[in-house]
Amino acid sequence: MLPSLLSKGGPMLWLLLLTSAVAVAVFIERLLHCHRAQINSTEFLNGVRTVMKRDNVVEALSICDATPGPVARLVKTAILNRDYGRERVRESLEETGLAEVPRLEEKLNLLATIAQLAPLLGLLGTVLGFIHVFEKMQLKGLNANVGDLSEGVWQALICMAMGLAVSIPCHAAYNYLVSRVNAIVLDMEKAATEIVNIVSDTNGQKGL
Repeated sequence: MLPSLLSKGGPMLWLLLLTSAVAVAVFIERLLHCHRAQINSTEFLNGVRTVMKRDNVVEALSICDATPGPVARLVKTAILNRDYGRERVRESLEETGLAEVPRLEEKLNLLATIAQLAPLLGLLGTVLGFIHVFEKMQLKGLNANVGDLSEGVWQALICMAMGLAVSIPCHAAYNYLVSRVNAIVLDMEKAATEIVNIVSDTNGQKGL
């Protein structure tokens, strides 16, 4: 069944298959990236707070280096800038956050673009299929039979179905990844506020 449909879909079907393969690769890569980036920030910050209370900065930095994700990099930035005052710590956190968010959102636009283009590519395949039908009708006139016309109709229907079949999962995947990114960004914001308080409490004597 599938090989038969592939053979009847025309050249636009192969383009849709290629875009679907790209979408799958992007989704898997972004999913793994989000999985690595999202940590238990509460537990992580509790560990950093405990170490910082002992004034063991080296161990706190080691914990940050051993922990993947943007939250750990934000915390490390705050610790490295702890001696320059509260405002400098906040500025450094903002700068780091501005650099981290694009990393999280990387390639999401590609997935959204595929979701938007797939139905249009399917529609183009449909139009090409019907052009083929009318070409046959013009050549054979009243002598045209179902067999002569079915090739173009098959192409039209298969391309439209494939366009929708690619677009719908892409939209779902994009929205899911956006929700994951938003959750990580929220963790970053909470961690930024918390680490400022931690550094302030443990380094208050220096005027933070």
